[in-house]
Amino acid sequence: MSRNAEDLAGYLSGAEVASDVWDLRPDYRAMLLAVSGIEPGLSDEGSEALLQAAEASARGALAQTPVEELPHVAAWREAYRAFGAKPQRTRNSLEALLRRAESGLPRVNRLTDVYNAISVSHQLPLGGEDLSRYAGPPRLIRATGDESFDTTVDGAEVIEHPEPGEVVWCDDAGVTCRRWNWRQARRTQLHDGTTSALFIIDILNPVTDDEAMLATDELIGHLRSLGPDVQVAQRLVQRG
Repeated sequence: MSRNAEDLAGYLSGAEVASDVWDLRPDYRAMLLAVSGIEPGLSDEGSEALLQAAEASARGALAQTPVEELPHVAAWREAYRAFGAKPQRTRNSLEALLRRAESGLPRVNRLTDVYNAISVSHQLPLGGEDLSRYAGPPRLIRATGDESFDTTVDGAEVIEHPEPGEVVWCDDAGVTCRRWNWRQARRTQLHDGTTSALFIIDILNPVTDDEAMLATDELIGHLRSLGPDVQVAQRLVQRG
């Protein structure tokens, strides 16, 4: 999917957050980035340096504070409880990465490495998905329980359904990420050949708008290094 910045901005204009999600967390904000022109590549020296810096940042943060007590992690645990999830069983993406940082973050490919490193360094849940596999714009809703979610269980492909009231990201074809930022669908996952991507930065207090913009700007800077023709559009979705 090759799009210019204007097309990408038009796509993001259709993104929505349902009012009953904001009823749970009025402070919630979503920073969305639509990116095209990415040149796929394996993990390299640049992405390795980012991951090592992120690992060092995590070790520093966790030296005196248990991961579940970090303010940004604790906020997401509270948000999960608000819609009935048990955070000790289904960890938000930020907590899951922080827990892996001490033994080493995964090395996947340049694109995935970049966004994982930014997530850990800035302590923000950050999801990346293949934009070419989306059917319509992203929407954050509370599920009815009838929506489909394609995943794997013990290596087998299965279709699951979210719990009624669960907060999920979805498009016109089904759920793209369950429990706000817990597990992504197989259909829209990034892969080694991804050239266009959607990134979602999930923001709750105590993260400030300035802190969120710092993470956004850093992510954009690294994404622009992934090819001479990279185009980026961004949109902050917040309660009006």
